[in-house]
Amino acid sequence: MNSPITPVILAGGKGERFWPLSRRHRPKQFLSLDGSGKSLLQATADRLLPLAGSWDDLWVITSAQLAEGVREQLPQLPDKNILVEPEGRDTAPAVAWATLEIAKASGEETVIGFFPADHWIGDEPAFQKTIYAAAQLASSEAAIVTLGVKPSYPSTGYGYIEQGSVAGNFEDLPVYKVSRFTEKPDRETAEQFLATGRFSWNSGMFIFRAGVVLKELEIHAPAIINALKEKGVASYPQLEKKSIDYALMEKTQLAYVLPAAFGWDDLGDWNAIERLLKGDNVNVELASHVGLDTTNSILYSSNSEEVIVTIGIEDLVVVRDGNATLIVKKDRTQEIKQVLKTLQENPKYQDLL
Repeated sequence: MNSPITPVILAGGKGERFWPLSRRHRPKQFLSLDGSGKSLLQATADRLLPLAGSWDDLWVITSAQLAEGVREQLPQLPDKNILVEPEGRDTAPAVAWATLEIAKASGEETVIGFFPADHWIGDEPAFQKTIYAAAQLASSEAAIVTLGVKPSYPSTGYGYIEQGSVAGNFEDLPVYKVSRFTEKPDRETAEQFLATGRFSWNSGMFIFRAGVVLKELEIHAPAIINALKEKGVASYPQLEKKSIDYALMEKTQLAYVLPAAFGWDDLGDWNAIERLLKGDNVNVELASHVGLDTTNSILYSSNSEEVIVTIGIEDLVVVRDGNATLIVKKDRTQEIKQVLKTLQENPKYQDLL
C-alpha cells in the first residue's frame, strides 16, 4: 500500500485577476469556473479526500474573512481542521503554521501535502498515483517533494524547476533532485528551458514529512518558525510576508521534483477559462450572447437574464457581474490587479471590491 498523506488546502487567496466575479466576500476559490457546478474549493476537497481517507485527515488554511465561507462550502470538514490566519502573510507562514499544528496532532512522521485551492486537474487517477509516489519518497527519505508539471508551451507566467540527477522511481515514476528554481522567465528563456527537456512548471504543490520541514525551516526561515513556535497564530502580525519558494524551496538541499502529466491548469485569470472550455468554438460564452463579427473572446455574465451584445470585437474578455462590467484585452488580464488598487483608493468604489 502507498503511504498515507494528510492533505492541506491553501485557500486564503483573493483571486483578484478574476474580478469582478471574484470579490472580497466571494473569492475565486468559492466560484465554479469550469461548468461543473462545484466551486474550486469543493473540487479540490473531493480530489484530495481519497488520499486523506476521511474528512478528519483533511485540513484547510484560509483567511479570517473567508473562514465562514469555507465552513459553508465544506460542511463535513471538522472545525478543528480549519486553520484561520488573521492576515495574509503569503505561503511560507501558512505552510509553517499548518505543519506545526499537524505535527502536534499527528506527530512529526506525518506525511503532509500542500495543495492550492485554485487548480484544475484533468486526470484524477494519474494525479493520485503521482501523490502516492511523492508520499512514498517523503516517508522513506528526508525529502521535500514538489510536483513539476510537464510544460505544454513556453509560459512566462509560471516558475520553472530544473531537474538534476535521478533519485529513484516510485509508482513507476522517476524522481529527480532539484537543480534550481527559476521565477517567471521571459519568452526566449522559457523556450530554451523547454528545448532541454529538463524543466517543469512549478505547480506549488509540496509533499514532505512534518519533522523534515520543521528542521529545514529552523535553518532557512528561523524568524518565521520560531515566532510560530513561541506565540502560534498570535505571531502573524510580526511575520515577514514571504512565499514558501523564497523562504525554503530555493534554499534547501532536500528538494526533489516529480515531473507529472495529469492535465493541470493554474486558474490564474480569465484566460484559463478559454484553455478549459473553448475547444473548437469561436468564443467562450458563459452568458446570453448575441454577437456579430466577434471572435476569440470570452463572454461571461452572472445573470442569465442579461444579454451581452458585441459587434466587431476580437481577443477581448467581457464580464458582467452585478454592479460592475470588465472589458479587457486578453493579453492584459494580469493588469486587473492594478485597476483594483485604483478602485481601493476611491471611497465610492468600495462596494465593487
